[in-house]
Amino acid sequence: MSDMVHDDVPTTRTGRNSRRGGGAEARRARRQSGGSAHLRYITRNIPLYEVLSEEGLAIIERNADTLLEEIGIEFRDDEEALALWREAGAEVDGTRVRFPRGLVRELLKTAPAEFIQHARNPERSVQIGGKATVFAPVYGPPFVRNLDEGRRYARLEDFQNFVKLAYTAPAIHHSGGTVCEPVDVPVAKRHLDMVYSHVRYSDKPFMGSVTHPDRAADSVAMAKLVFGDQFVDSNCVLINLINVNSPMVFDATMVGALKVYARAGQACVVSPFILSGAMSPVTVAGTLTQILAEASVGMAFAQLCRPGAPVVFGTFASSISMQSGAPTFGTPEPSLVLYGAAQLARRLGVPFRSGGSLCASKVPDAQAAHESTQTLIPTLYAGVNFALHSAGWLEGGLVSSYEKFVMDCDQLAMMQRFAEGVDLSENGQAMDAIGEVGPGSHYLGCAHTQANFETAFYRSTIADNNSFEQWLADGSQDAVQRANTLYKRWLADYEAPALDPAVDEALQDFIARKKAVLPDGIE
Repeated sequence: MSDMVHDDVPTTRTGRNSRRGGGAEARRARRQSGGSAHLRYITRNIPLYEVLSEEGLAIIERNADTLLEEIGIEFRDDEEALALWREAGAEVDGTRVRFPRGLVRELLKTAPAEFIQHARNPERSVQIGGKATVFAPVYGPPFVRNLDEGRRYARLEDFQNFVKLAYTAPAIHHSGGTVCEPVDVPVAKRHLDMVYSHVRYSDKPFMGSVTHPDRAADSVAMAKLVFGDQFVDSNCVLINLINVNSPMVFDATMVGALKVYARAGQACVVSPFILSGAMSPVTVAGTLTQILAEASVGMAFAQLCRPGAPVVFGTFASSISMQSGAPTFGTPEPSLVLYGAAQLARRLGVPFRSGGSLCASKVPDAQAAHESTQTLIPTLYAGVNFALHSAGWLEGGLVSSYEKFVMDCDQLAMMQRFAEGVDLSENGQAMDAIGEVGPGSHYLGCAHTQANFETAFYRSTIADNNSFEQWLADGSQDAVQRANTLYKRWLADYEAPALDPAVDEALQDFIARKKAVLPDGIE
């Protein structure tokens, strides 16, 4: 699988033309999107920020090895998984697996350091790993919220809308997975509609289902209808989210889905779900120890299923209120966990997933903005490769918000521009402008300014920078009201990407045959 890295990625992806866009059409698109180019993914040209010294990293790695050797990890209700570990040299006692020092790291040597997730439109394929950062939408909420209706249960129409918004947004590189949970479709059937929606309404890469091994298998089968059997067997076209049932448990559902995807050569994000103080120790170092142990074991298990299967070291880490037990976001400790886990992932030589635009606020207000920013900045600075929940997250992940989706996209586009770093080209140095203007004049009318003014500074799609009088004349709208107008405009202007009619027919036939034998209940 590691052979696929870079295979069909144009070498111009980090060049000046691909970053800025060439020609009048690209410049027009950049203006309409607030000055943000529609990139396949971000290539970071800024330094990493690291919080742990070599000594600190060694302490955490040693403690994680001790955890694995002496305490172990449980693999529940999956005899095949236990047999695979036993054969690999681990000690299996009931459902508890203990790992000799060095075993897990040795297995991880076959995991690729980076890989390409292919989109059905090759121009949308993304790199996972290295200097790349991929922004993907919110994942999992059963509710949606907008200014017109308030909070309600999500429907399939909402799912399709969020896929369309993610396709439209220049700063979103990935279609994501369960962008909201369409509760109007039976549980056993909705994964079919969700995967189809990603294929039909977007041509960006997408995620497969993990709620049952059979649903994972259906996701792979549908991907093969889109890409072809041989291509899927040799390339990554799906990524998925395997949550560890922290502390230190893999359940049968997650292990079953992991086996399906890993054996199909598809990428698994192995992600401990951590609320510090409840699912891990209250300290940063203790939490990092547990995260490293859990994620490493899951990624190593993928290698037992298929050596070379692409994996991502994931973590979702938050703190809790020690008074109420409710999750809290945007606080310092989870940021330190994020930075530290990113360093540990790099030392393992695997891509890293974390971060996003997380908040506990019930509406897209100042709390939502502050908490999301305090998660998003570490996401970029730590070098996160795959950032789930980058747009639309509200109410601790219970709600996908239409307005916050486009508000978050505005911040993502700013991060995208910042990640470009300092332009030191001849144009960036601007010596001709300095020479033309000279002392005591201004730069407003000089040739350099005239040539660069359209793209020189990022222009927010949400913020109002007009005078008070102009703001009044425009209706005295706040940011949420402006976001409401913007998401509706995006949906009104949406045009579906082309899809081969034969592929569409094959997908719909597959879905119809599957739904005919699946139950309509809630299981």
